[in-house]
Amino acid sequence: MQEIIIDEEFQRLFPPLDEWQFCQLEEDILTYGCMNPLVLWNSILIDGHNRFNIVTKHNLPFNTISLKFNSRDEVIAWMIKVQIERRNLTPMQLTYYRGMHYNIEKKLHGDMDRISHKSASCQNDNLQGRTSKRLSEHYRISPRTITRDGQIADVIIAIGKESMETKSSILSGETQISRKQLQELATGTEDDVTRIIEQIQDGTFEGGRRASSASGGSTTAGGENAVDIQPWEIEFGKMTDEFRSVLRTHAKTDDTASVRKALRSYITMLEDLYKQI
Repeated sequence: MQEIIIDEEFQRLFPPLDEWQFCQLEEDILTYGCMNPLVLWNSILIDGHNRFNIVTKHNLPFNTISLKFNSRDEVIAWMIKVQIERRNLTPMQLTYYRGMHYNIEKKLHGDMDRISHKSASCQNDNLQGRTSKRLSEHYRISPRTITRDGQIADVIIAIGKESMETKSSILSGETQISRKQLQELATGTEDDVTRIIEQIQDGTFEGGRRASSASGGSTTAGGENAVDIQPWEIEFGKMTDEFRSVLRTHAKTDDTASVRKALRSYITMLEDLYKQI
């Protein structure tokens, strides 16, 4: 039997199945066998960690296939694409993993362009444009959204380096923090990240609230405070725009399965927004 290596980074890349999901998978494997092969890279398990735990526990037979990649980054990019298509992720998890994928692709293609000795000053903008366009088409979102996701992913990773518990609470939706607030942290300092973590941990963080301006906010002619656009309105607008883009894409091909998947994702995002208001 081929040796199978468990890599801690790959194993922890995605949140574990909840108890019900794991029990359901275990029941299916006990009934029908392990129908999907485990996927390996240089004997390292990169897809099928839950299946591997189950077949090992019950001493069941299983098959493996091996894929070739040039680096760990290529492996992670592949894992993200597979898991996004397979899992029912929360809106924040979807943003995070799309952003990770985008950042990895920029890094990978940047290395290739440097080998060809192209001008770094011109090539970097072209690279980001090509990568954002390609991945925006893959995920059926706008290039602007995928680049925003990249910024947010970097911030969440920075949070995780200081507190994995806080990172997990953000990705699960337990901590209600808006994408705008995370994006603003991308231009902040390490102290800003630390401050947000401390506020989340001690329960003083107020998710979804906009920072007031130095002038105290705009006023009407009568001196009363004007009504600002609320954060939930902004999030709703972004969700609706993304959903319309996906719907227009699949309406042309009569891909009803993808339309249903898009509708379910949209409903999930709306439910998540509802909890924040």
